[in-house]
Amino acid sequence: MPLTGPREMFEKAYKGGFAVGAFNVNNMEIIQGIVMAAQEERAPLILQISAGARKYASQPYLMKLVEAALVEADLPICVHLDHGADFDICKACIDGGFTSVMIDGSHLPYEENVALTKRVVAYAHDKGVWVEAELGRLAGIEEHVVSEENVYTDPDQAVDFVGKTGCDSLAIAIGTSHGAYKFKGTPRLDFERLETITKMLPGYPLVLHGSSSVPQEFVAMANAYGGQIPGAQGVPEDLLRRAATFGVCKINIDTDIRLAMTATMRKFFHDNPAAFDPRGYLGEARKAVKDMVQHKIRNVLGCSNQI
Repeated sequence: MPLTGPREMFEKAYKGGFAVGAFNVNNMEIIQGIVMAAQEERAPLILQISAGARKYASQPYLMKLVEAALVEADLPICVHLDHGADFDICKACIDGGFTSVMIDGSHLPYEENVALTKRVVAYAHDKGVWVEAELGRLAGIEEHVVSEENVYTDPDQAVDFVGKTGCDSLAIAIGTSHGAYKFKGTPRLDFERLETITKMLPGYPLVLHGSSSVPQEFVAMANAYGGQIPGAQGVPEDLLRRAATFGVCKINIDTDIRLAMTATMRKFFHDNPAAFDPRGYLGEARKAVKDMVQHKIRNVLGCSNQI
């Protein structure tokens, strides 16, 4: 099956009250684990490549790994640029075969964000590529994206932004945060704001970034067998599942995969101190990724058996 864009995925997700998982990838084992899980669950899939992943593994290597996944898995798979910082990186990914890109101008003044997004949309749509944009800012750190506080998305501005830019989907800020982090007080998402935006943009696909649940069993495992990963309280999974019933068609997942891999590899080396064959520890890490993604598909995204 060839690469696909997210349009049909999101149309079905919106109507069905579920979300499609967008999983960040950096190497072969991560891609394999994600794809194996989606294959078993018969779930649509978005593989996200960030600027950091492009720098680490290089875009051609990652795209060839995705091509290999397409040979083995009978799945609708979209390849998406996560947090494109400028027009040039979006153009390079569009020209390199991506079927979806994100232009993140959320740190810019509003009119500059509009102008940058419009420029990417014009180029991408001419090539048949989907464009995600962002309005509002999430607290936390993800590669080049740094913010000390949340700036919640204004519903009226969201309608204006979508109308002016023609972007195909919009990442909004309703209380999630990038990376592993702690909530101040009781974890809360602004569902009133989300419902308002959904009503003002009927049928329009919304996106949630910063949706790490930070499973404490993996934090504890990683800390038991190595250096300390700070304890963090992530987004409760039931809140993410609820968000998918309010027009959120795409939920990004990255930190939880990293935690699962790190904890599993630390335990492997503790239990097998003489091990040196990468197939041993990377094989265990791949299985941890697969199990994590299956859990997300079944219990958070609700997209099992949706293809």
